[in-house]
Amino acid sequence: MDPQKRIIITDKKHGLPFSKGLLAKSITAAGISPKMAYHIAELVENYLRKKNLLTVKSKQLKKIILDILLKNAGSDKTEKYKRWQTLGKLEKPLIILVGGTTGVGKSTIASETAHRLAINRIVSTDAVREVMRAVFSPDVAPALHESSFAAYKAIRTPIDEKIDPIIAGFMEQTAVVSVGLEAIIQRAINENYHMLIEGIHVVPGFLNLGLFSDALVIPLIIAVEDENAHKSHFYIRGVQTHELRPFEKYIKNFDTIRKIGFYIEGLADKHKVSIIQSFNLDSTISNVLDKVYESSASAY
Repeated sequence: MDPQKRIIITDKKHGLPFSKGLLAKSITAAGISPKMAYHIAELVENYLRKKNLLTVKSKQLKKIILDILLKNAGSDKTEKYKRWQTLGKLEKPLIILVGGTTGVGKSTIASETAHRLAINRIVSTDAVREVMRAVFSPDVAPALHESSFAAYKAIRTPIDEKIDPIIAGFMEQTAVVSVGLEAIIQRAINENYHMLIEGIHVVPGFLNLGLFSDALVIPLIIAVEDENAHKSHFYIRGVQTHELRPFEKYIKNFDTIRKIGFYIEGLADKHKVSIIQSFNLDSTISNVLDKVYESSASAY
């Protein structure tokens, strides 16, 4: 068969060209690496051409994909792919919340997870803080005008001596940012779109998730148990962005960053929010997807 001829997916009156790239992207939602996903997509295309299937019904194509996926990636990945397909049947917005302290890899994990789940809207809590600090002066909301690990410098009222000032400052900043996050989530619900929010201000107990019964909200916390591995993240980030000074700033405040991380993880335990250890990107993303599929299964 001429490899240049297009394969058309037919479904009732509609016909769409088969896309190997789009198929590969969808397969990554099963927790499969992009390289392996593209290989499987190639196998599907080769099979269709070998069988001279220039037109194929979507139901038939789905079966072919699952069969090839099962043979090449195993039953676990195939089941995950099926779960990803069921997300399309979700009748309410999916809101994924990814939290954790500075330097655990939230942004990378969030962007890759959103890409694999075809979620187009990603919101950073730091961006929300930046917007809010432009609106509220230091006199009104002083905690907004410091970094998360230096928010204690903005505390202006006496605190209980039993409370760590670092945690008190972080709590104050998170409480203010959470107001903005709740408004963003409500807008996603009103406009009926999926969204992923990531950042250090995603802290269990600060967002009133009971307000969002019209959405499937899945909170997750990312952690790095090994201290040296966590520290190496800042070095890698500094090398990649050619920014030495921020690296030095993070290392100088590393103990504070870890302390905030332990505080967030403690609240995650208290509120029964899943903590996912970040040690390998593909494995971490696979674990995040598992939690999403596990939570979404109960929504049908």
